Order: sequence, then C-alpha cells, then structure tokens
Amino acid sequence: MKKFFYSFEQISIVSHLVKWTLLVIPISLTVGSLVALFLWLLEKVTQIRWQHEWLLFLLPLAGIPIYLLYKYLGKNSDAGNNLIIEEIHQPGGGVPARMAPLVLFTTVVTHLFGGSAGREGTAVQMGGSIANLFGRWFKLNEQDLRILLMTGVAAGFGAVFGTPVTGAVFALEVLAIGEMRYGALIPCLIAAVFADITTAAWGIHHTHYQILFSGSANDLLSFLHVDVLLIVKVIIAGLCFGLASYMFAGLMHTIKNYANRFIPRSGMKWLIPVIGGLLIIALCYLTGTTDYTGLGVHGKNAGSVSIVSAFHSGGASTWSWLLKMLFTAITLGMGFKGGEVTPLFFIGATLGNTLAVLFGAPVDLFAGLGFIAVFAGATNTPVACTLMGVELFGGGNILYYAIACFTAYYFSGHSGIYPAQRVMVAKITGDAPHKEETLKQIREKRIAKRKWR
Repeated sequence: MKKFFYSFEQISIVSHLVKWTLLVIPISLTVGSLVALFLWLLEKVTQIRWQHEWLLFLLPLAGIPIYLLYKYLGKNSDAGNNLIIEEIHQPGGGVPARMAPLVLFTTVVTHLFGGSAGREGTAVQMGGSIANLFGRWFKLNEQDLRILLMTGVAAGFGAVFGTPVTGAVFALEVLAIGEMRYGALIPCLIAAVFADITTAAWGIHHTHYQILFSGSANDLLSFLHVDVLLIVKVIIAGLCFGLASYMFAGLMHTIKNYANRFIPRSGMKWLIPVIGGLLIIALCYLTGTTDYTGLGVHGKNAGSVSIVSAFHSGGASTWSWLLKMLFTAITLGMGFKGGEVTPLFFIGATLGNTLAVLFGAPVDLFAGLGFIAVFAGATNTPVACTLMGVELFGGGNILYYAIACFTAYYFSGHSGIYPAQRVMVAKITGDAPHKEETLKQIREKRIAKRKWR
C-alpha cells in the first residue's frame, strides 16, 4: 500500500511539472524575445546619444510625452514593479497588457536623451505583463496566477542579466522580507532558463565581468583557510554598501514625494519630469561629464567612469558612487522610466573601488562585492545576489559574496526600492515592524512619528 502511495505521489509530481512547463514555455519565449529587442534598442540608442551629445538638451521635453502616455494610456501601469508584487500578494485589478509596450518605449526614450536609469524594472514589468496576459488566456485560478506572475518576474530578470538561477531565486525572494515561496520554485527556474536561452538565441550578448583575485589563507593562523583581515574589511565594506542602499532608496522616495508636494495640481504634473531633465543637464555641467547619464555599463571614452572601469584601479573617482546615486534618484524620482538595479550596480562597483583603495584591498574583488551587495540591500534579496556573484564572477570568492550581501541586507534596514515588499521576518527584534506590513507603511509610520516629535 505504501509503495502504491509513493508511486502515485511521484506521478502527481510529474504531472505538476509537465503542466507548469507547458504553461511557462510560451511566456518565456515571449519575454525572452522582448528582452532581446529591449537590450538591442538600448545598445542602439546609447550609441546614438554618444554620437549626438546635444540630445541631452531635449531630456526635459522628452519627459512630457512619458508623463502623458502614462496619464492617459497607462491605467495602473505607473506603479511598475510594485504593481506586480501587489498582484502576487493579492490578485486584484491585474497587470495590464499595455504595461509591456509602455515601459519598453518610455525606457528607451529615457536612455536616448540621457536619463540615468537601468533595465531590470523594464524587463520585470514586461515579464509580469506578459505572464498576466497568458494567465487570462489560460483562465487560471488565483493561486496559479500568482505563480505565473512570479515566473514572469523570473523570466524578465534572468534574461536581462543572463543570470537564470539568480532570476528564479530573485522572483521567490523579492516579494517579502524573510520569506521565500517555494511553491513556485521549479516554474520560476524553468521560466528564467528558457527566457535566457531565448534572449541568447537572438544573438544578444551580456557584459562579461572578471574578478582575478583568488582568496588566500592567513599566514598567522594557518589552520584557517581564509584571510581573516580581508574578511574584516569585507564586513566593514558590507556595512557601507548597506548604508548606500538605504541612502539610495530614501533619496529616490524623498525626491518623488517633494516633487509631488511642490507641484500639487494634477494639470501641472507634466512639469515634474521637465524640471528633472533640467536638473540632470545642470548636474552634467557642474560635474563636467556625462558619465553618470544613461546605463553606465560601458563608458563613451577609455577614461570614462563606468561599471566595467570600476573593476580596475583608477577606474572611478572617490565620489562617483554618490554622483550616480543623485543622477538616478532624480531621473526615476521625477517621472522618467527604467530600472534601478543597473544604477545600483554602478553605485556599488564604484563605491567598492573607493573602499578598496582606502582599505588596501583588491580592487576587482571589492568592485564585484559592491556590485551585488548594494543591490542586495536595496532589494532585500541577499540570497539571490550571492548567487548572482557566482553566475557573473565565478564561485571562487563565494564566501566574500555572502558576507558582503548578508551584511548589506541587514544594514539597509527596513527600507528598499520596492515599497510593496512585505516584512514577514523582521531584520531586528527591537522596534520591529508588524508582520506583513509593507515597506511603504513602515516609511509612512516613521515620517508620522518624526512629525509628532
């Protein structure tokens, strides 16, 4: 009888896997193809912007059609990644199909004219939008629709960075702090892998990063297989990365709130991106460079500051991380579209470069640690970011990846770039938020408490 039960259970498992594979593959193929188109367009508009620097002066005007498109055609698309997270937690109005073309077009426009933004948000929103569309066609129940939305997130994230394992784990981890939804484990992995394969099949190649540093043991304590002094430096750097994550999330939300407060009339909201564009132009003149506009993966010139240059000695100035943070917070906080993650990579890599020089540590290692750890703190996804380190840089320094990401996760506090994230397990026991409170609710309570004082 027991034998029969176990056989029946395995048959059910096979049936479950077949069902989700058949549901997920068309989503993965569609999302992977859209991501390939998106990455190709980003490359093209970046080259155009480098060749015609005068396009930056049109950034304020470019913000107006972006605002109008979302106001009159966007429905609830303006909520972006947070809408997808909310729909996974509690299905309601759904993720509109129009989100995919809207965010694709407006992100490309933002990059063409010099806004400082990323690509993850666009890929995830396209993934969620396509997944919801297929979910309606398949007439899925609420539980299955939640899982399908998660596969859309995994597909978009895995394809846009070429990190399918990270994409799968990110989709499970990003929804709530301290909790992962293992019910969607296999569907998310299938989605991320097939989307990544599809993007690669279109001829899209991802940036190759390399950490040449190889860990060494401590000569004074031969029984230890790690460099204790280096671990101490990594812990301190992780603390700094966490504080940078906290600072970025707070700055972006603050800019957005003050922009709406100073321009309260709905008929004048189009002025917000116009002012944001003017501020970006002013910052370019004050800094004397356009290195902090656009995606920032590669630089226009050999001496430009970029993510790639940050992996080399002299590849970033002391305050490059802060300038990129300011450029991005203004761009995204004042109505332009794109993701936050690639700018977070830039902020982390250049901060890591600065700390490496300060601590006398390996520059490439600390740039890589900052790359993943600032992202971990800002999105509250330390496990996914540790795995990203392995997928992007190799597994030889995984201990340092984990230390940096986990430390940054704690020191970023109960904050993040996704206000819809819920706290399921608090990072600290004292003065901890209530279970299932969103980061937005926590932030509003803090602001109210400060006003009361």
